Amino acid sequence: MTVQDIFETMDYGPAPESAAEAKAWIAGHGGVFGHWIGGRFTAPGETFETRNPANGEVLARVTQASAADVTAAVRAARRAQPKWAAMGGHGRARVLYALARILQKQSRLFAVLETMDNGKPIRESRDIDVPLAQRHFYYHAGMAQLMAAELPDREALGVCGQIVPWNFPLLMLAWKIAPALAMGNTVVLKPAEYTPLSALLFAELSAEAGVPPGVINIVTGDGAVGEMIVGAEVDKIAFTGSTAVGRRIREATAGRALGLTLELGGKSPYIVFDDADLDSAVEGIVDAIWFNQGQVCCAGSRLLVQEGVAERFLAKLRARMSNLRMGDPLDKCIDIGAVVDPVQRATISRMVDAHPEGERYVAPIQVPAVGCYYPPTLISGLSPASPLMQEEIFGPVLVSTTFRTPAEAVELANNTRYGLAATLWTENINLALDVAPRLAAGVVWVNATNLFDAAAGFGGLRESGFGREGGWEGLSAYTRPRERGRALKQVVPFGGTGAPVDALDRTAKLYVGGKQARPDGGYSRAVHGPKGALLGHVGLANRKDIRNAVEAAGAARGWARTTGHARAQILYFIAENLSARAGEFASRLRAMTGADGRAEVEAAIARLFTYAAWADKFDGQAHAVPIRGIALAMREAVGTIGILCPDEAPLLGLISTVAPAIAMGNRVVAVASEAFPLAATDFYQVLETSDLPGGVVNILTGSHAELAPHLAAHLDVDAVWSFSSTDLSRVIEAKSAGNLKRTWVNNGRTTDWAGAEGRAWLDQATEVKNIWIPWGE
Repeated sequence: MTVQDIFETMDYGPAPESAAEAKAWIAGHGGVFGHWIGGRFTAPGETFETRNPANGEVLARVTQASAADVTAAVRAARRAQPKWAAMGGHGRARVLYALARILQKQSRLFAVLETMDNGKPIRESRDIDVPLAQRHFYYHAGMAQLMAAELPDREALGVCGQIVPWNFPLLMLAWKIAPALAMGNTVVLKPAEYTPLSALLFAELSAEAGVPPGVINIVTGDGAVGEMIVGAEVDKIAFTGSTAVGRRIREATAGRALGLTLELGGKSPYIVFDDADLDSAVEGIVDAIWFNQGQVCCAGSRLLVQEGVAERFLAKLRARMSNLRMGDPLDKCIDIGAVVDPVQRATISRMVDAHPEGERYVAPIQVPAVGCYYPPTLISGLSPASPLMQEEIFGPVLVSTTFRTPAEAVELANNTRYGLAATLWTENINLALDVAPRLAAGVVWVNATNLFDAAAGFGGLRESGFGREGGWEGLSAYTRPRERGRALKQVVPFGGTGAPVDALDRTAKLYVGGKQARPDGGYSRAVHGPKGALLGHVGLANRKDIRNAVEAAGAARGWARTTGHARAQILYFIAENLSARAGEFASRLRAMTGADGRAEVEAAIARLFTYAAWADKFDGQAHAVPIRGIALAMREAVGTIGILCPDEAPLLGLISTVAPAIAMGNRVVAVASEAFPLAATDFYQVLETSDLPGGVVNILTGSHAELAPHLAAHLDVDAVWSFSSTDLSRVIEAKSAGNLKRTWVNNGRTTDWAGAEGRAWLDQATEVKNIWIPWGE
């Protein structure tokens, strides 16, 4: 094609990027790679091929890690970690800064290698992936510098096992490694078997940046290697990948006192209102679903268009699809590259072909005959229940339906088991700020899509996982409190045959939906004092009582929409009413435990005041992201929280766990102290006179060991906390895998209830939603 031809046709001419330097680097290693362990490459072992998905060319052979390799990497990381942490924040900041500089100086090499190994267009690798990776190391160099001043009570976890996917190999590496190193941890990272090369290049160059041997270790291989890392003696697992694998990791790590963050799948809604700039929204959908061939966990793969503009919008979208360019990813004029591997391409085809629903439009563009290419596809007119609307396809396939009102748009958007991201387009800022907080997603983009930055945490809800990567909220996943409790001894109820203290028989009921309720099973047990006196009876709840309590909590979801001031007033009122009965509660505690209860009652009243004070003051942040706009980090209630209350502080422990939860707008199903339950059954009498709406707090009594599995497995419970003296950590974490709910367990360690208050509790009681709002014409 001549210059004249280009001007006459206005077609894009080829603009190929050279692969010579990337191939030279591979050739410099003989085309074969071992692992990076202890600051050097190991001798290659049994290898597998990594190929260029655009043409099938073998790029290199990479070693499949064995159990011995993983063990060696973990040992190297363990040896290096104390010295790395002891370098101090400034010492680590200098190294992280050097890593960012290395990424900048070798940016073109990384971009080309990433495109060759993954199949994404060079424009995306060059302009998005590599700059964002640099940004994460720069940002976390600053976090390392500030750690001592801003996080004085936190310390590194130790050795972090990290498993990253094939869709953003280098960027996901940066998201994982940068915060871990900044906080003083060392890492063992496994890249995906399809895309290991950029991680190996990064490891090699890390030595030039001054990373001490053993701080960064890279082991390569298939999913079996990931399983080995999960089972290794590490202190933390960070995983990005499919929901199915994330669920298995949650089960495998249960009860091991490991840190865990999971960034999993999504089926993100892309909402277009009738007043939107339709041309801009069309360009946005190109970025939302055909960016990286749709192989993006937060891809806007579910298009929801308001009925009045649906026909016009889809016509514009089809016209735009017909002008997309697909071809060699190293061509800088290409919009869509190759799918990562023939296996993934077959998966996409199989899922789309299995559901011949809706109206299908396949972009009439040239598709290369060689390589793993799948044409951009639009499937419109689907029902919300269609598998194509519900399940992640992970390819360049957009599915669509319509809505009539904003309320219906929110219902359709939230009609999924996922909750990673969402996009909405409207020229009405009032509508945008009304809808965005109601979307079940960790990230919301307004009139934009796929905006990312190290300063704004990224992560999801529901079966999209838990934890955040980036921002201040992301650092908590790589640190722990310096002070940790002692081993916890189980508190066993007192036995006895003594006469009743009260001549009038008292059988305390359960408290469900604002009313006292008899236990479904019809059983109760006696509660005795330390000298055997019979203090009363409490009902023994079962799984049906949990069901009833969770339903009552769900019916009280309006509590989250009340103002912080209103919640504060009710907490103050609860404290006031508890104070009026302080002597009675102190006597009850003395009768149950044998200890003077006055100090515990006063501490409980003070604790209520603390969270009343926090109810309207625990704010979000306005992140300084590098756009003309802002990213608002909003604090939201988690939802329904199940709580196994502590035994050693029956009243103070109950209030210390329940109060922060309801202060932040959550509803609670609390299982009272098993050994000393009467403090809780007396306390719900206080709640009945304190204007607390029914269902916000539900109190059950009974066996923690029997109730915990049912509470943790319930799909309408959004989080479970356990401070029981019965060590239930393993069963709760394992059962929580059903809907991947958040868990906070004591791992068999004591809690200092005198000081158990503050931001750590409020962090657990909230989710952070980042809402990106660009501005300007």
